[in-house]
Amino acid sequence: MKIEVWTDIVCPYCYIGKRKFEEGLKKFEHRDSVEIVYRSFELDPHMAVHVNDDIYGLSAKKFGSTRAHMKAVHDDITKRAELDGLTFNYDTAIHTNTFNAHRLLHYSAQFGKTNELLERLYKAYFTDSLHIGDTNTLVMIAVEVGLDAAGTAAMLDSEQYAAEVRADELKAQKLGVRGVPYFLINGKYAISGAQTKEVFVEALEKAWAEEHPVVQFRSAGGDTEELACLDGSCAVEHQELNKRKEEG
Repeated sequence: MKIEVWTDIVCPYCYIGKRKFEEGLKKFEHRDSVEIVYRSFELDPHMAVHVNDDIYGLSAKKFGSTRAHMKAVHDDITKRAELDGLTFNYDTAIHTNTFNAHRLLHYSAQFGKTNELLERLYKAYFTDSLHIGDTNTLVMIAVEVGLDAAGTAAMLDSEQYAAEVRADELKAQKLGVRGVPYFLINGKYAISGAQTKEVFVEALEKAWAEEHPVVQFRSAGGDTEELACLDGSCAVEHQELNKRKEEG
């Protein structure tokens, strides 16, 4: 079973959603047969690497709101994150462009470090107030998860994995993805947002059942009964779970 996850490092619901997805995965009997592929998605691809405002001011300008209102919004998000054991420090967070961080995630895949690196990048931005757009910071984080400093620095100084990031974003566009996190199971079942663990468990079980149908045999005569057909869709209250055709 393959699960593709579109995410951005500065997206709070992506961090929260990752926790809820992991909780659901723990409840899934066949979790050892699940392949997870993280895909790139930039919420603000035009964001500068170095900015002269904090998250409240940037958000106020982006959404045409006030600094005070955006402070209240982010305080609410912080409280929600606490329910999942996450610490958000928006007062000191350093907002930045995430393109190079996404390139680094692609680079880490060949070493089997993507999940570990993504987790560290989330914590670096939301909890530790590190500048994840800065090359030196990215190299430091890469080394922390076991990547080579020189190799990482050389990659970041090049254009490597830029095409892979853009390809992920193009695929998201074709799928109609407008926000993240976005989970796509076996190219068919989509879950949008930081849903509950129960939602993830139900979607995983449905996708698994479709992929591994049960064959029933008659007790006499030796004829095989027809396989029970699943309807290929899953409707769960308060969440979007749409069936999509596999590409290619």
